[in-house]
Amino acid sequence: MTAVLALTVACSSSGGDNATTTPQATAPSSTATQSSSPMATATVPSNCPAPISDATQPNMKTYAAAPVITIDPSKTYTATVKTVRGDITIKLRPDLALYAVNSFVFLANEGYFNGVTFSGVIPGGVAQTGDPTGKGTGGPGYTLPNEYTTSVPFTRGVVGMASKSAPNSAGSQWFIASGPLPNLTGLKTVFGVVTDGMTVVGCLTPRSNSTDPPGDKIISVTINEQ
Repeated sequence: MTAVLALTVACSSSGGDNATTTPQATAPSSTATQSSSPMATATVPSNCPAPISDATQPNMKTYAAAPVITIDPSKTYTATVKTVRGDITIKLRPDLALYAVNSFVFLANEGYFNGVTFSGVIPGGVAQTGDPTGKGTGGPGYTLPNEYTTSVPFTRGVVGMASKSAPNSAGSQWFIASGPLPNLTGLKTVFGVVTDGMTVVGCLTPRSNSTDPPGDKIISVTINEQ
């Protein structure tokens, strides 16, 4: 997986909207060859709805360069992420991360996220997506500059850009913090916050490496500008 899932995170349970503290968990990287990781036996909570439908195959398109800035930072942008488990609403924060939000809006409008799986899901940790290959190693063909801040810590529901340890290495992959992740504050770009749908995040199929069953899919991402 991209760097976010390779970190040791302080996890909390996120089967629904009320989190409870659990011990730390370490997510294996995508190169792990474990046949029985702790997450491989994790299941979706029994009170979660079954997947509502399947999604299209992801678009494997890549781009020569990052998109030019077309969003207006003075406006409000909201993303509705429709998944097979339900909808997740994200308030985007161009005031914190202009380039990341602009890229996310561009890719969403391109249909880039349609059919993409949540390639890494650690309950109480992160739910990571944005890679059309589903392996947690792909991207759009371009990278984005670091836009770090310590003014918004990675608490439950905060949305950030996944990146490698190298500077300016974020691309299309992003994640939702499903528990407090203080070790990521100031080290990953914050570009949004979930305003509705954390119960859906808690219902995503756990997945920590390529030996686990495929993750749940995104059906579409719709951007609203006001």
